[in-house]
Amino acid sequence: MRERADDGADDGVAGPAEHVPQADGSRLAFLRSRPAVEGRAELMFLSGFRSAMTGDKATALHAWAARRGLGFTRFDYRGHGRSEGDPARLVLSDWLADALVVLDRVVEGRPVVLIGSSMGAWLAARMVGERPDRIAGLVTIAAAPDFTERLIRPRLTAAMRADAARTGSLTLPSSFAPDGYRVPERLLADGASLAVLDAPIPLDRPARLIHGLADRDVPWQLSLELADRLTGDDVRLTLIKDGGHRLSRPADLAVIRSAVSDVVRHTV
Repeated sequence: MRERADDGADDGVAGPAEHVPQADGSRLAFLRSRPAVEGRAELMFLSGFRSAMTGDKATALHAWAARRGLGFTRFDYRGHGRSEGDPARLVLSDWLADALVVLDRVVEGRPVVLIGSSMGAWLAARMVGERPDRIAGLVTIAAAPDFTERLIRPRLTAAMRADAARTGSLTLPSSFAPDGYRVPERLLADGASLAVLDAPIPLDRPARLIHGLADRDVPWQLSLELADRLTGDDVRLTLIKDGGHRLSRPADLAVIRSAVSDVVRHTV
């Protein structure tokens, strides 16, 4: 559910990060390139859990979009990357609110193709229902919808439940962090309230879903379920046989760029 990211210096694609305030007073960091031609759909990238907007996929896609004159926006959720906030206190509804603030106040009124990676794909699926008139298309990468119910809750041990009851938080094991990630226990209830796989997702725009069959963090079947829940007819799922969760190798990025280009072509 997390993709490694470099949170250091600006990557040179969009210049210094800008900020937009959230309702609680914290600032969200974002990078944006405006479109060279007005009236075209813009691209908005949503990162994964504990990832950041300077990750390989976000940076590569932004550079690709800029060369083609496409508007592109990427950002850090609260508690991630360069945005303010404590990730040990935040939950999915907070990050969904962050994504909606960026959509409403940064990208403003333009149609948007959402590109969601891992947890970002779950949030993108929720945004489809929250802002149906704004969404021009959807691309998901190693989608992790409903991961709190599908992946975390079934793996809770008695010791983890006892720790949560005592401290109000959980430590989630992760192949990306030796000590795991500390999250509030309410992440589980919050995630259940935002589930998307238990009902149709009304999207009549093109959708392209990509997942690796060798993904050891999020099973590819979740992308298959997501594809089934999307109500539109123009929905395609691409499976990469040797692809892991990150899908950031050059060959993986080529598949992702092709999917984004296909969706953009259908929105013109």
